[in-house]
Amino acid sequence: MKEMIKDWKHIFKLDPDREMTDDTLEAVCMSGSDAIMIGGSSGITYENTVDLLSRVRRYELPCVQEVSDLSAVVPGFDLYMIPMVLNTDHSRWITGLHQAAIEEYGYMIPWELLVPEGYIVLNPDSTVAKLTEAHTDLDESSVTAYAQVADKLMNLPIVYVEYSGTFGDMSIVKEVHQAISSAQLFYGGGIYDAETAREAGRVSDTIVVGNILYSDLKAALSTVSAVKSE
Repeated sequence: MKEMIKDWKHIFKLDPDREMTDDTLEAVCMSGSDAIMIGGSSGITYENTVDLLSRVRRYELPCVQEVSDLSAVVPGFDLYMIPMVLNTDHSRWITGLHQAAIEEYGYMIPWELLVPEGYIVLNPDSTVAKLTEAHTDLDESSVTAYAQVADKLMNLPIVYVEYSGTFGDMSIVKEVHQAISSAQLFYGGGIYDAETAREAGRVSDTIVVGNILYSDLKAALSTVSAVKSE
């Protein structure tokens, strides 16, 4: 399953704390997207995660959990994505919470299903930036250096450039893509139609589409073919 990630160009990210009708979920899961990611920065519980996973499991596509709260980790996902926010001074968001989780639950962790992600958070107004106190005022060279730390020093399989809630600077994303050699580049943030999906898809390996699902389903669905046809 881990090897399959390399073929993913498009992921829909669903928030367990937001409502989605069965008809909308069916459209999302039958859209041709490569995978469903379940996760969010706040309001995530075991109960709402279990409920959303059970609904997604009616469809035949990979479903992964991005772990943001240990109390909401649910068995049964294909993979578990483990974020490590690199551009923060607080080590708890890089290794601290991870160490605590391993100390308490290490005996039952399915290591073969874990995929660490090196996050670079760049929207200062986003929930995750405020929560982690991320340094978001970074120029191209600084962002690229963080990406190379993840790729070349930490040997992480995924570098995730996150603009959560706003469409980012694609010139920076392009520089990151060119600077890394082994890691897969995920981009997320502000993708709201086919054109923004194409722009992001040209400078990254995988785009993650989330918020637009809850306000304009037709536009969200158009992002799939936009990157798949490139």
